[in-house]
Amino acid sequence: MRFLDEGLSDRDESGVLWTRVESRPGVGEPLFGQLHSMRQRRAMRRLLCQVCGGESHRDDRGVLWLTRDYRGDWTGWPAGMATEDPPVCLPCARMAARLCPSLRQGHVFVRSRTHPLVGVRGVQYRPGGGRLEVVGEVTSTFDDPTVRWTVAHQVVRELLDCVIVGTGDDPL
Repeated sequence: MRFLDEGLSDRDESGVLWTRVESRPGVGEPLFGQLHSMRQRRAMRRLLCQVCGGESHRDDRGVLWLTRDYRGDWTGWPAGMATEDPPVCLPCARMAARLCPSLRQGHVFVRSRTHPLVGVRGVQYRPGGGRLEVVGEVTSTFDDPTVRWTVAHQVVRELLDCVIVGTGDDPL
């Protein structure tokens, strides 16, 4: 799959096709839960704070992540969790924990020492009837053959070697 006028910036180093988004830094209002695709990709690849774009917080326990609380979903969570949410710095973690609507249902601060890039989230297509048909929103790993039929909009990391470090407004 490709864009008819595809350029060098449309694919990443893994060959994944990326959705095209307008880049206008400093214009508009931040929307929680709707991180700009190019900004998300940069933050995930460089482990930058998802809110301010600065360095995420790191200590001997690992990089700081703020996520919804899914401890009831499986034993050992969050180890092995896939996330599209980039890490955070301390000041932004505290602010987001208070202000982000999706975190009001419960959140945790997690430290991860190992967090490999494992895939992408995007819209997957399949050939059908002489044109492309939308399969839907999917998460594809880099080694999944269907990733070549996906137009990505988010990078996915897997959190490993994790520890929950807080559940309130303070990640320390």
